Amino acid sequence: MHVSLPAKRSTRAAVALLAAGALMLTAAGCGGDDGDTVSGGPPPNTVKLPNLKGQKLQVTAVWTGTEQENFTKVLKEFEKRTGAKVSFVPSGDDMAGFVGSKIAGGAPPDVAMVGQVGVMREFAQKGWAKPLDTAARAELTKNFAKGWQDLGSYQGKPYGVYFKASNKSLLWYNTSAFDYAGAKVPKTWQEFLQQAQLISDSGTDAVAIGGQDGWTLTDWFENVYLSQAGAEKYDQLAQHKIKWTDPSVKKALETLAELWGTKGLVAGGRGGALQTAFPDSVTKAFGNKAEPDAGMVFEADFVAANVADAGAELDQDAKVFPFPAVGADAPVVTGGDVGVALKNSKAAQALLTFLASPDAGTIWAQSGGFISANKNVKFSAYPNASMRKIAQALIAAGNDFRFDMSDQAPASFGGKPAQGEWKALQDFLKNPRNVAGIQRQLERDAAKAYKN
Repeated sequence: MHVSLPAKRSTRAAVALLAAGALMLTAAGCGGDDGDTVSGGPPPNTVKLPNLKGQKLQVTAVWTGTEQENFTKVLKEFEKRTGAKVSFVPSGDDMAGFVGSKIAGGAPPDVAMVGQVGVMREFAQKGWAKPLDTAARAELTKNFAKGWQDLGSYQGKPYGVYFKASNKSLLWYNTSAFDYAGAKVPKTWQEFLQQAQLISDSGTDAVAIGGQDGWTLTDWFENVYLSQAGAEKYDQLAQHKIKWTDPSVKKALETLAELWGTKGLVAGGRGGALQTAFPDSVTKAFGNKAEPDAGMVFEADFVAANVADAGAELDQDAKVFPFPAVGADAPVVTGGDVGVALKNSKAAQALLTFLASPDAGTIWAQSGGFISANKNVKFSAYPNASMRKIAQALIAAGNDFRFDMSDQAPASFGGKPAQGEWKALQDFLKNPRNVAGIQRQLERDAAKAYKN
């Protein structure tokens, strides 16, 4: 199935704004504050919600652990304000498969928090997702840039609320490992490889990779590809208007192989990386602050929550820098989780209305490990300077950003474990020399998924 995508948007401004904001992180990591008073008080109460006493809702998302706990705080506030009872059910990584099985059984959840825009649009096309009602649309329009509204729409009709956003172009480093190796924050890919080798030579593997979760590998590829091939090629590949056998893909894979294929740069070796789940990759870098298993880990702003879980202090034990420029510009890739109603009910629409408000975003922002695309969530809600800088840069970008490529794809290619892009890049991590073979594998799977 071919999934229609938003019109191409220029990212030059986004790259400048978001990269500049991310560059400020290294300065913020030295401590201090950006001048805002951190808000730890009760969330604002800006949105009117109906009385739902006696009604029950079931919500599903991929979130587990700390993310699930923080989202539960949001749901508890919704219960408090409406009288509804909300239960949370983890979907696992295969959201499309989970929801499909529930719909086939006649018992879908009321609301799903979907991590792939392609999956959301598949739900809309199949009639599984229900359009936003008047109240939810009004809250969405008031609080979100048009670019985010468009991402939550299908054929011009709004279906979803992008409640949780992310900047997926960040590397987090262990300050002890950097200090011991004498490593410096890199700005280019070649500098990054040089500093990684310096850390490896000091006795610590350079980068932890959560290769057991294939989505982390797609994020690596997308950052390299966007920076190296440029925004126009990125859009073409995202829509399968060029093939995965294109020379630009070959070049990006060869660039990734410079890291993935060099002994000592990947924590635990390639085999170890393929057995490492994303949360464990963060633990490798920060679980033992003084003697870590890895000097760095790559992923989005939500790493902040995992850093805390590992017992490390952000801006002290853990600092962050933007993904290095592979080409002329440093890449900025965004992602997010969109809430959609799977039942035509007053309660489901009320929850989406709440999620579109600054009230809901503020609750999770205060807990950390969260960035909101809601322009009316106050930056002072974020718990530290680093997260405030990331949030400010995201909002400043307005409509100009590039969304995660695999999340735009049909689920069978970009959003399912053990198949499509996730599986192909895991195979590539296993054998980074097989560039041509992986390109053919990616193109075969993409052609089948996009049907073009």
